[in-house]
Amino acid sequence: MPLVTAPDGTRISCQLRGTGPVLVLLAGQANSHHWWDGVREDFHAARSTLTLDYRGTGDSDAPDVPYSTDLFAQDVITVLDALEIDRADVYGTSMGGRVAQKLAAHHPERVRSLILGCTSPGGRHGVERSDDVRRSLATTDPAAAQRALAALMYTPSWLATHPGPHQTMGDPTMPTHARRRHLTASRTHDAWQELPGIRARTLILHGTDDLLNPTANAPLLARRIPNARMTLLPGARHAYFEEFRGAASRLVLDFLDAMRITDR
Repeated sequence: MPLVTAPDGTRISCQLRGTGPVLVLLAGQANSHHWWDGVREDFHAARSTLTLDYRGTGDSDAPDVPYSTDLFAQDVITVLDALEIDRADVYGTSMGGRVAQKLAAHHPERVRSLILGCTSPGGRHGVERSDDVRRSLATTDPAAAQRALAALMYTPSWLATHPGPHQTMGDPTMPTHARRRHLTASRTHDAWQELPGIRARTLILHGTDDLLNPTANAPLLARRIPNARMTLLPGARHAYFEEFRGAASRLVLDFLDAMRITDR
């Protein structure tokens, strides 16, 4: 896996697989590229996929400095520049969707189309998770916290037949300081004022039963971003892209195909 050096000297690990137009896949908070294991192959019939390990995760460096979604977006640009990719489609989920918002707002010439999944505009306009959800994740019992997170990510019926381990539950190799930095980056994200400036045509996906990042954020994004359309997946929780991958991946591919036809 190649390492690309950011302007501040941080080495970022990236993974380019498949052939064809590039689809950048951006993972959730405190997760490496393994977030997309078992899903990225859905796109390889017509696309190549590019992932990266955020600083602090996977094989990337983990400097103990402030992180932000702006900084993560700049790391994506560093990777695109190093691989000589002028323009790409971008699909970000959870915190990756927040990074994707910044990427599309600050670097419109690099984003052909945008897919935002289970994410939020952040700031005072974003809809926060409930206090009950916060308490379930803040328990001092690590096993209980993991069970609570799994229940927010997946439905009980899916968990009954897929006991894990689940690649969406956080990168276990992260140092403690990086995990804190990721949490702060996600919590302090606020793209509300920038969203109307996004030029890329945008698809917003969200599960109807997502309590980790409440579903009410989806229509907020859809109304705020020009040329955006929204699809909700009935019964899906936060990891809709994995549990409901058949429907979700098809929605993404259909959207990308429509963009390709329109661009002709």
